[in-house]
Amino acid sequence: MSKDPLVIFTPSGKRGRFARGTPVLTAARQLGVDLDSVCGGRGICSKCQITPSYGEFSKHGVTVARDALSDWNAVEERYHQKRGLKEGRRLGCQATVQGDVVIDVPPESQVHKQVVRKAAAARDIVMDPATRLYYVEVQEPDMHQPTGDLERLQSALSAQWNIGEVRVELPVLQKLQPALRKGKWAVTVALYKDHHDAHERLLDIWPGYFEGRLYGLAIDLGSTTIAAHLCDLRNGQVLASAGIMNPQIRFGEDLMSRVSYAMMNPGGDREMTRVVRDAINELALSIAAQAEVAPEQIMEAVFVCNPVMHHLLLGIDPVELGQAPFALATSDAVALDSSRLDLNALNAAARCYILPCIAGHVGADAAAVALAEEPHRSEDLVLVVDVGTNAEILLGNRDRVLACSSPTGPAFEGAQISSGQRAAPGAIEHVRIDPTTKEPRFTVIGCDLWSDEDGFAEATAATGITGICGSGIIEVVAEMRMAGLLDASGLIGSAAQTGCARVREDGRTHAYVLHDATADGGPLISVTQGDIRAIQLAKSALYAGARLLMDELGVDKVDRVVLAGAFGAHVSPLHAMVLGMIPDAPLDKVSSAGNAAGTGARIALCNVASRAEIERVVGDITKVETAIEPRFQEHFIAANAIPHATEPFPELSAIVSLPSVSFNAAGEKNASGRRRRRR
Repeated sequence: MSKDPLVIFTPSGKRGRFARGTPVLTAARQLGVDLDSVCGGRGICSKCQITPSYGEFSKHGVTVARDALSDWNAVEERYHQKRGLKEGRRLGCQATVQGDVVIDVPPESQVHKQVVRKAAAARDIVMDPATRLYYVEVQEPDMHQPTGDLERLQSALSAQWNIGEVRVELPVLQKLQPALRKGKWAVTVALYKDHHDAHERLLDIWPGYFEGRLYGLAIDLGSTTIAAHLCDLRNGQVLASAGIMNPQIRFGEDLMSRVSYAMMNPGGDREMTRVVRDAINELALSIAAQAEVAPEQIMEAVFVCNPVMHHLLLGIDPVELGQAPFALATSDAVALDSSRLDLNALNAAARCYILPCIAGHVGADAAAVALAEEPHRSEDLVLVVDVGTNAEILLGNRDRVLACSSPTGPAFEGAQISSGQRAAPGAIEHVRIDPTTKEPRFTVIGCDLWSDEDGFAEATAATGITGICGSGIIEVVAEMRMAGLLDASGLIGSAAQTGCARVREDGRTHAYVLHDATADGGPLISVTQGDIRAIQLAKSALYAGARLLMDELGVDKVDRVVLAGAFGAHVSPLHAMVLGMIPDAPLDKVSSAGNAAGTGARIALCNVASRAEIERVVGDITKVETAIEPRFQEHFIAANAIPHATEPFPELSAIVSLPSVSFNAAGEKNASGRRRRRR
């Protein structure tokens, strides 16, 4: 008897089997997927728009055929004729499940909007942008001196601003004569000169004195989110920051899944390139509107991204990054016209700069972190960890800097967690568990009150309590360990073993109930044994990468730790240490750098000399490839224990006493990862 079709929703990762003919909206509601609808499924409101993906998804173990959903129907056609549906979109209330399918819920179809927490950190930057405005008065044409308007403009720029030869593309040359005559032979020009350019480049021209300003975008293109800062190129001021989910998530939550999709599906790389470029255009228009800036005044964009995102942005098939020796098409910085990236939301002549990559798995985002945090200038030994779906790790000081990446996966961001979700209003983000009563208290995004404080229920009535995000899952696992609900091997004890009624049987294992609103028709939010294992795998990869770099330098401890990235900015250092995400260090030496990659992008946008600097620094960084280092696996296995199987963690032990409990039954693995023999 054939199984019912498997329906997988992204970005939530929730999945289930449903009978053929089940509307996608119904499947979403039964799984608790955040898909909006206000018209009762009549195809009127358009809130339930979804995007199916087709092809082979090795990560999910499914192949999605073109007939996985029902055919386009009359209701969808009527709506499309009246209001229009984006290419590839369907209405979830109309499309029905006919086969295994992967379905993406775009941000505009989600009730609880994603909170992309990559705000711009305050930073002093020496302003030296590549693009500047110049007001120039040009000599009128003279029949006795037959020179072209461009040549006389260049002469005026040389005489008035000491600027040499200027290059100009045809679209800007076509605007030259009308601008000169409208401005009565006075114009304002935007000139671009990068650190590698011997000549200035004319990007745009305005008649007379142009009273506006020029702007640039610093874009952190991550595998999960795309964040951008709109900066004034005169003073570096951040006028607006915004972010969106990376739509490539529907092709795979982690990088190797996307490489696999490109391998298994002809044209898959081009499809992923198209959707990410479309998303960047949407983000640029949105952030310009937010700052009340005309998009054509955005003259530059600086990108930082991991190697797979780097290749897909440039339209390069990332297949070589999925297999040893993980060869990049280029590791050098890339400078090109925005039109080559189909970024039509910017000025037509805008320039783009992509920071250099460090290695096949250590990208331009790690280079940006190095530019922002400057480990190569540090007197003490600093470990910089940019926590994300793929963690980039830097270790070093002024003598030497090493770098590697670790495949942590999406668990830290709430994916692959039973009650997990992206950071959005209603998501649990901070947790505390009383070690005596074993009762939890928590906060949710969008409310400053704790769950045991007066007014919490009223304050969260609008958003509800919907799930648990990355920082919340880190804290609850660490709190469970500190409260004795979890042993060093990561095993959840039973209700009898822990003396906690919140621990319930979950098949052959146990789960800890964090919040139960089922009596009122709400969700049951619990931490399962599977969730613990997913977090153990992620944190072990992170720790093993850091420890591998320490081995390379021949050190057993670091002086300080910097947690970077949107996720790193919201992680409690104490809970990270209890979990064993990072090597033992004094807690007062563990700090957050916020979105360091975004800060590095802003520095490169506002200071052209910093581009030359980071290109030089990247050349001096020692790259360590975790995939071929046998010690990585050794460190990974030892790091599966919480906090660690063999390391004593003296700094942590001085402030926290972890309960010595063991819930292993005969035949289960112990804290060191070895299987105990049955007697």
